[in-house]
Amino acid sequence: MTKPDKREEIIRAALELIAEQGFHGAPMAMIAKNAGVAAGTIYCYFENKDILITELFRNLEARAYPVITEGYLLEVPVRDRYLHIGTALLKYFITNPLDFKYLEQFLNSPYGTVFRRDRLMGKKEEHDIIRELLEDGVSQQVMKDIPLIVLYALTFGPLLAVARDHILGFIQLDEHLINLTVEACWNAVKR
Repeated sequence: MTKPDKREEIIRAALELIAEQGFHGAPMAMIAKNAGVAAGTIYCYFENKDILITELFRNLEARAYPVITEGYLLEVPVRDRYLHIGTALLKYFITNPLDFKYLEQFLNSPYGTVFRRDRLMGKKEEHDIIRELLEDGVSQQVMKDIPLIVLYALTFGPLLAVARDHILGFIQLDEHLINLTVEACWNAVKR
């Protein structure tokens, strides 16, 4: 196995184990074993588990970003952009259940706390289209003028809950129900 292949196998194994068993149920030795590499080899690629967890999240973001932004146009109204992003996110979550399960583990952990603090309260990153969208909505007075963290919660809370329920088999999302769900999120944040 070549170096890039080993790294990708480690990331794949970490995603699968953490998504299904949580951070504590996925020790580095088990990740290495499932990746088909020696226990010590994993540390050639990731200094420690914290770095692996953070890198895996960045990897997930990098895979999701092009899918979510495909067809996304800055020149269309905020509402249309919001519906595009919400729909693309929900579809991504339900078609990539391991990514979604990992994301939930990450966001509901101390790693997620740091991420959310930095993303919501820190300096805006270059490709943070969601924050930019919400800020545009407020500045154009088409979204409620409430704290950014509340806009995120009203947008992502319902999407995450519905995606989780779909993955668990409690509900079957089709195109119509996805559109209704995202429209309901829009109704929660619009003026």
